[in-house]
Amino acid sequence: MTPSPIDSRRLLLYGRAGCCLCEGLEQRLRALNLEQESLHLKLVVVDIDAPGCAAPLRARYDLEVPVLVLEETELPRVSPRLSGDGLRNWLQRVCATAPGSD
Repeated sequence: MTPSPIDSRRLLLYGRAGCCLCEGLEQRLRALNLEQESLHLKLVVVDIDAPGCAAPLRARYDLEVPVLVLEETELPRVSPRLSGDGLRNWLQRVCATAPGSD
C-alpha cells in the first residue's frame, strides 16, 4: 500500500539564503522528488536568517547549516558531494534508523 501525501514525514532543511552548501543541498533534495519516492518526505526549508525565524533556532544552527531534521530528529551531516542515487540511498538509511520509523 502506498502512503498518501498525508502520511509523508517532514524533512526540515535549516539553512540560509546565499549559502552555497544550503542552496546546493536544497536543489539536490528537490531533484529527488521526495514526496513521490518511496521515502514519502515533505521537504520544508527554513531560512534561519528570515525575520520570522525564532531566535533559539537561529542561535542553534547559526554555524551548523545546512542541517537536516526528520520530524524531531537531527540527521547526521550529509556530504556535499552526495547527489542522485547516493543521496537517495543515504536518506533511506538515515530515515530507516531515525526514531519513529516503524
